[in-house]
Amino acid sequence: MYRPLRTVLTINVILLATTACGGSRQKPPAQAPQPAAPATRSVAPSQPDAVRLYRQMGLLAEGGETPFVGSVSFLAGKVPDSTVFLLTVSVPARALTFVRENDRYRASYSATLSLTRASEAARRFETHHIVRVASFKETTRSDESVLYQQIVLARPGSYELGFSLRDDAGGKGSSIEATVNVPRVTTGSLSSPIPVYEVVPRSSLDSLPRIVPTPRATVTLGQDSTLAVYVEGYGNGSVLLLRAAVFSENASTPVWSDTTSIQWRGALFSGQVNIPVRQLGVGALTLTVATPHGSDTTKAPLFVTFGEDLPVATFPEMVSYLRYFGSPARLQALRDAPPDGRARAWAAFLRETDPDPATATNEALRDYFGRIAQANTRFREEGGAGWLTDRGRVFVALGSPDQFYEPNTTDLNQRGRSQIWEYRRHRLQVVFVDQTGFGRWRMTVGSESEFEAVMRRELAR
Repeated sequence: MYRPLRTVLTINVILLATTACGGSRQKPPAQAPQPAAPATRSVAPSQPDAVRLYRQMGLLAEGGETPFVGSVSFLAGKVPDSTVFLLTVSVPARALTFVRENDRYRASYSATLSLTRASEAARRFETHHIVRVASFKETTRSDESVLYQQIVLARPGSYELGFSLRDDAGGKGSSIEATVNVPRVTTGSLSSPIPVYEVVPRSSLDSLPRIVPTPRATVTLGQDSTLAVYVEGYGNGSVLLLRAAVFSENASTPVWSDTTSIQWRGALFSGQVNIPVRQLGVGALTLTVATPHGSDTTKAPLFVTFGEDLPVATFPEMVSYLRYFGSPARLQALRDAPPDGRARAWAAFLRETDPDPATATNEALRDYFGRIAQANTRFREEGGAGWLTDRGRVFVALGSPDQFYEPNTTDLNQRGRSQIWEYRRHRLQVVFVDQTGFGRWRMTVGSESEFEAVMRRELAR
């Protein structure tokens, strides 16, 4: 898993009074997008709306000029009627405006957290943060690279949360509102399971957690081997047994489960649960952690992706999408990989097709899916996705032509209009004909034969 550039910790301990208990719920905006349809072989692959995806997972997510993703977790406080409320927000470095500062780069942002209960004015906490990085490349990162953290000691109950983040130099920002119900965490309970980069387990309830969470709870297949999750338990004994399980969306049978334990440390149980990524599959998942007799169960969202800027898909669907990218032998190796070997097979595929192994991104694969996205927009035809039309196939496989022209352009609805695409490197000329006059372009028989021959040569390399 990628480490953040810089962990910015803003720790304010606040005591807030209220009553009641529960979970947390995010308020969607007035015109919230509808949930994305699951990917199928008849649907062109595309990068999902990340904000929508993270909201579906139950996270605090906002796009806009300064996008961020946040998570809320709960741990026991030092007295029975207090709960440690932990808000962590991740911001991609490229969302901030960096300026040169000697041999480094510097950016700054301002964060405002407000918490309100019924019939009371909001309590606001405004903070200012500076982020410094060593190279220009780090300023362009799109992953979870800058972290903001706020710790609040709150009595159980319902709060209206408001959070805004503003890039100081660029003058741009985003904000979000949510209803958060702080639960009562007492003897016999468990804390929220918290996906983390690093943590020092607590040994007393009157200390603050020393923890660096990963708010997006996102790992990459073939790159990350395990996901560490921090858990606390409250009671007496020397060891607390736990049952951990991960479920895919709308499934009743776990894709992974295990019995583990956390140790007694002074005044509470605390420790990590390590989840093997290779056994999880791909997509949005839910982690549950329960005590042996099921007296308490807590949950957290997880997400396994193929990589930044790649579509969300099942493993077989991803192999299908790669038909114009990978050689038949490489794609067959992916198809033949058993479920517990898919992570290794995917990692090997990335290594073999990466034009620049020194970078974290497989640029060739990123560009390939970029062409698919363009094809879906430019070449869509009735009843078919753009990347699967004749023009889309050629564009995805070979990119933009070196030369393009239409011999007849006087009547856009004329039957038999033609387009000619030339690729000099391949010594290839592809002719498309609109036989109906309705924009349904088809390769001529000769052009399709020549295109397929070029593709066989290219994919065999």
